[in-house]
Amino acid sequence: MMETPLPELEAILLVGGQGTRLRPLTLGTPKPLLPTAGVPFLAHQLARARASGVRRIVFATSYRAEMFCEAFGDGSAFGLSLEYMTEETPLGTGGAIRNAAEALSSGPDAPVLVLNGDILSGHDIREQVDMHVAREAAVTLHLTEVEDPSRFGCVPTDDDGRVTAFLEKTPNPVTNRINAGCYVFTRSVIDSIPADEVVSVERETFPSLIEGGALVLGYADASYWLDVGTPAAFVQGSRDLVLGRLVSPALPGPTGDFLALPGAMISPEAKVGGGSVIGARAAVESGAQVSGSVLGDDCVIQSGAVVVDSVVGIGARVDSGAVLREVVVGDRAVVGPGNELLAGSRIWPGIVLPECAIRFSSDA
Repeated sequence: MMETPLPELEAILLVGGQGTRLRPLTLGTPKPLLPTAGVPFLAHQLARARASGVRRIVFATSYRAEMFCEAFGDGSAFGLSLEYMTEETPLGTGGAIRNAAEALSSGPDAPVLVLNGDILSGHDIREQVDMHVAREAAVTLHLTEVEDPSRFGCVPTDDDGRVTAFLEKTPNPVTNRINAGCYVFTRSVIDSIPADEVVSVERETFPSLIEGGALVLGYADASYWLDVGTPAAFVQGSRDLVLGRLVSPALPGPTGDFLALPGAMISPEAKVGGGSVIGARAAVESGAQVSGSVLGDDCVIQSGAVVVDSVVGIGARVDSGAVLREVVVGDRAVVGPGNELLAGSRIWPGIVLPECAIRFSSDA
């Protein structure tokens, strides 16, 4: 397919969610700003968008909106121009897109890329946009295949790639091909969404366009894709970036068995690997084992502790002999000596678990 020049491609980035499934990590930080493979999660999306021809992005914000501007400013560090549009009350996906569109400068026939702020994807954004432009579609949806499509929007297509239905989280999916959360809209279609109203593109806009005969296309591929909405998925995404399973221009170091940020102290007698991130000034002491985990800045993993597929927050401490597998430890929390926490346990910020206080609940 011949490439269409994209000198001034604009995008909308949906970052308004509260990330409740990731608590306590998101109690003070929006999900898209969580440190992921050494940088805020969105840094990976911004870098990939820039590499795909995007030059201007409008953030559709709601929860802790001010933190996005503090993190990314005007976007010049990424070679981008960034704008911020905030919803006073949540407007749904369609309402958020419509609200953010007020800051777009593109004309009615221009393609507008819409990205979800909780997705890691290796698909070819440029190719998706080129398909949209070449076929003069109303909307072009990125589609991917998953083992359990009932958890997502199920999207059947015909032999020509035209979307024939949009079945949001149906219990009996007709295909394992799902909505992957990256859209290309023709600007005039966004402008047709009612302003200042709660609208869902998944339940209202897309089905209405399909029913009305508009050309809604599916861009399907089998590249890397991950919805980073749970602690396990968050850890997996960070791990995959460090290991190089998904290439990101924003990775602050070479891919490898682990990534150590500036000031991190790892004992030569410690075992660290599996795509782990060791935060700035964090310490992993002699005899400790860390695998496939995300360690926040200034945290301490004491001698003999084991941390596997877990998140340890900023300034937290895991004492000698403690064992964590698939656990989230909040900022400044302490896991006392000898504790062995069950998979799924979440330790809230500032909580101190005394020695051998084994937890069988998923929330402490």
